[in-house]
Amino acid sequence: MVERYTYSGVTWVDVFEPTVDEARALMQEFSIRPSIAEEMLAPSIRAKTERFDDLLYLVLYFPALRHTNSQQSDQEVDFILGRDFLITVRYDTVDALHKFSKLFEVRAILGREDEEPHAGHIFSALIMKLYRSIGHELDHLHDRLEEAEEEIFAGHEREMVIELSKISRDLLNIKQALTPHKEILESLRPAAHELFGDAFHDELTLLSNEYYRVTTLRNTNADSLRELRITNDSLLSTKQNEITKNLTILAFLTFPLSVAAGIFGMNAVNMPIVGGEHDFLILITLMLIATALTFLYFKYKRWI
Repeated sequence: MVERYTYSGVTWVDVFEPTVDEARALMQEFSIRPSIAEEMLAPSIRAKTERFDDLLYLVLYFPALRHTNSQQSDQEVDFILGRDFLITVRYDTVDALHKFSKLFEVRAILGREDEEPHAGHIFSALIMKLYRSIGHELDHLHDRLEEAEEEIFAGHEREMVIELSKISRDLLNIKQALTPHKEILESLRPAAHELFGDAFHDELTLLSNEYYRVTTLRNTNADSLRELRITNDSLLSTKQNEITKNLTILAFLTFPLSVAAGIFGMNAVNMPIVGGEHDFLILITLMLIATALTFLYFKYKRWI
């Protein structure tokens, strides 16, 4: 599926799961190299950037956390960037890109009094939108961390083990998706300078700043997660140790009862008390006294 937006001679083409015919048509219309058109037909293996004479080809991955349609942890977006056109190729519904297309106001993006509009403005605005959507996801993870903290100190340590593991997985997916962006943004500077001139340098700086803001937010959440995990593990270990101690004390408290029951249950000929008057009450009383003495000894030692 191909959707097209145009303003003042600048064209943005958004392509979803391109067919062979669609890729061929775009190749002919925008003079795209056959190798790039071929790569459009299927997702790439890794993120990358390539510089050609008159265009840039980028493959970037963005994390997909709350996206209900995607089965993957990240989503690929390919960018074919020329002087007066931008082609985005995707293989899944990218929420941020969909919202960007709905709110697309080319005049606001391209309308600059001091310079000629070019596709680089659309590219930078689109990447900025994607980075900010990741920031929103990280804010959501921060809220989940705060909720997990409340649950931990409310005594739900065991349930929070799974929740913290899920948050850790999401943060790891974000890190894996964003790590290649740093190198790609740095390598993009000289190529974009040749394609769009000096004025585009400031926009790339803004993109880099937004990237570092997102990665800093991700690292902050990771640090909070690490501390919460340590706290949760400590509280869980303390609770488990307390349970183990109580079970051990219970075993020792019942030990005199077991010994007495075993002794007086022996099939001996001359067994004291057994067979006499009120033997049952006497045995029960002795067993309770032994248990009480054991309990008092534990209290004296402050074991309970």
